[in-house]
Amino acid sequence: MRIFGLIGYPLGHSFSKKYFTEKFAKEHITDASYELFPLEDIKLLPGLISSQPNLRGLNVTIPYKEQVIPYLTSIDPAAKRIGAVNVIKIAPDGSTTGYNSDYFGFKSTLEGFLNGNFISEGKSLRKLKALILGTGGASKAVKIALDDMDIENVYISRRAGENIFGYDDLTEKILSKYLLIINTTPLGMYPEVDVFPPLPYEWLTGDHLLYDLVYNPEQTIFLQKGAKQGAKIFGGLPMLYAQAEKSWEIWTTK
Repeated sequence: MRIFGLIGYPLGHSFSKKYFTEKFAKEHITDASYELFPLEDIKLLPGLISSQPNLRGLNVTIPYKEQVIPYLTSIDPAAKRIGAVNVIKIAPDGSTTGYNSDYFGFKSTLEGFLNGNFISEGKSLRKLKALILGTGGASKAVKIALDDMDIENVYISRRAGENIFGYDDLTEKILSKYLLIINTTPLGMYPEVDVFPPLPYEWLTGDHLLYDLVYNPEQTIFLQKGAKQGAKIFGGLPMLYAQAEKSWEIWTTK
């Protein structure tokens, strides 16, 4: 029996476990299971792998997407470029390779979102600028994807820094130039559904496009506030589906 699973801490409700359990049942994959492995410290990863000889793949979630890298045998060039790993492929000898499916999931779904709500209106991506809310592991994959799409972008964080705006730096003029706003933080994720990034939402317009990586709930307060101002919105669930299928492809491709 091949075992796949999720590491992170803490692990509550898991989309991945539900998704893969249903996938295995629907596709009659009878030699695989998906388990949750909450690790209080990433240093416990080698012990987990050695104790589970049938473990063939792991997804990685908060807070270990960057911390896990030193514990891997090798890393895929794309994940190395991003500086974060959220998929680990484990060989029978216990060697590990890190990959990043955030890039694939985000880029493919963003392209669909923009094709339907920006490019279809005759607008050019070269004129689109993006704000990336958050500077964690997921934000790095988002930035690389935006760079590859030639979309100018800048980070937004609670603390301003080099090439990073603070939320307090945002003005109506800045928001009028940066029409794509992507939330890569966990703000608004279940169960803390009442929190949201501290943007000046009153300055959003019908020209803005809001993309939230949070998938539970499907429509966060961040998105609700944007929609109230007429902005077009996109939640994180399609990205999660795309990531999950990419994980499976990585684990099962020789």
